[in-house]
Amino acid sequence: MHAEEKHIVEFNVLFKVLIALFVLTGVTVLAGNIDLGYFNVVVALLIATAKASLVVFFFMHLKYEGGLFKIMVLLAFVILAIFIGFTFFDVAFRAN
Repeated sequence: MHAEEKHIVEFNVLFKVLIALFVLTGVTVLAGNIDLGYFNVVVALLIATAKASLVVFFFMHLKYEGGLFKIMVLLAFVILAIFIGFTFFDVAFRAN
């Protein structure tokens, strides 16, 4: 969003995002009760990523920003995911 432009997000949109966050929280709880081995972490991270994306796009107004800003935020998240992935590889293949 440019400094001069203002936008107002409709209540229905915010309410739908809120409901989606509640549903994803429920899915997180359900997924936590299922034993998937190492994939529990992957599933939890995927759900957390979806929830974070909703918050960033709608509550932090990234949806209304320019393309370059979106790409920079996406790049930051990709770099974070790479670091988290390397951490998991380190833990998974670490000699006891």
